[in-house]
Amino acid sequence: MNIKQLSAVVILAALGLGGCANTDVYSGDVYSSSAAGRAQSVTYGTLVSVRPVKIQAGEENVVGTVGGGVIGGIAGSAIGGGTGRSLATAAGALAGAMVGSRAEEKMSQVNAVELEIRTDNGESLVVVQKADRSWQPGQRVRMIGSGSSMSVAPY
Repeated sequence: MNIKQLSAVVILAALGLGGCANTDVYSGDVYSSSAAGRAQSVTYGTLVSVRPVKIQAGEENVVGTVGGGVIGGIAGSAIGGGTGRSLATAAGALAGAMVGSRAEEKMSQVNAVELEIRTDNGESLVVVQKADRSWQPGQRVRMIGSGSSMSVAPY
């Protein structure tokens, strides 16, 4: 196996592992280790609306950008000769980096729901969490936690 083939295999493996990121942390059924054993407030309410949204799990697309750039550069280096090959390598690396970054961004999105809730005391809240169950407007719910650490569960 030559260096070009080995580089392509390594980059594809890294991209594949990037897709294995744990997205369950966005579920209403998963607690962080710091929340375990800690008292949290519970509020009750009724779902007003449910809207499908996406959570962008990762902000940096380093693996996709670098991997795409390497693969694009390798592909570009197979074109032409001399100055043309250098230009094709650079163009391939740039195009590959852009495609790889976009691919990683899409792979790291999580299907989620935006839950608008009217609490029993009349307050309106919106909570976004992973779409791992079916929700219906009018459904009774309980909200666990407060502020930036709240999850919603059926009641």
